[in-house]
Amino acid sequence: MDTTCFSESIYNLIPIDWKEPPQPPRYISIFKTSVKDNMQKHKTAMKTMGPPKVEVPSPKDFLKKHSKEKPLPPKKKFDRNEPRKPPVPLRTEHPLMGIQSDKNFINTNAADVIMGVAKKPKPIYVDKRTGDKHDLETSGLVPKYINKKDYGVTPEYICKRNEEVKKAQEEYDNYIQENLRKAAMTRLSDEEREAVLQGLKKNWEEVHKEFQSLSVFIDSIPKKIRKQKLEEEMKQLEHDISVIEKHKIIYIANKE
Repeated sequence: MDTTCFSESIYNLIPIDWKEPPQPPRYISIFKTSVKDNMQKHKTAMKTMGPPKVEVPSPKDFLKKHSKEKPLPPKKKFDRNEPRKPPVPLRTEHPLMGIQSDKNFINTNAADVIMGVAKKPKPIYVDKRTGDKHDLETSGLVPKYINKKDYGVTPEYICKRNEEVKKAQEEYDNYIQENLRKAAMTRLSDEEREAVLQGLKKNWEEVHKEFQSLSVFIDSIPKKIRKQKLEEEMKQLEHDISVIEKHKIIYIANKE
């Protein structure tokens, strides 16, 4: 008895005349070259070890002796006729002592205090019972800002900005009113609404009938795409039908 062995493989299930659909062209941005050039232009220059394109030091410019020391000031020419500094006082020379003044410092100080303006004490406040003192001027407890002349007055630049915003809002409102006047809305009559509703239901029945006629076994990409397209059409028609049935009054914008 002769037996024949057939090799089984999953690739035998693929139809012979089936061809893989062509791949869509890959998207290439029109700004690719400009972005690439910009990236290269502004690329950071310190990504490598040390600055790139640096001139290599010459072997002749080696560190020499005393090259780090500060240079001495230029030598001046000695002049014998130059005036000398005053000599140091001798040990036997003593300063003048015992000089007295006739000024009465007690009376002078008393007159200055009597005739002078009294110094105002610095305002302070105490926040603890232990007597910790703090400056009252910088504490924020003194209402000095509300006593200014321009306190509560709107600045000039804010008033100008408010006028510009108000003018822009008025121009926008006029533009909207003009567009609404041009594109006036018309109400859909009951007969037209019923006709549109019946037409949508008829289209849904046709699409549903076409969907029911699809094969049970979806084994190719075109069949999958067609099934997906029919499902989307049915879903959109069902949405439109529900909207029209829900709203009894419908307005349509007039075309310009």
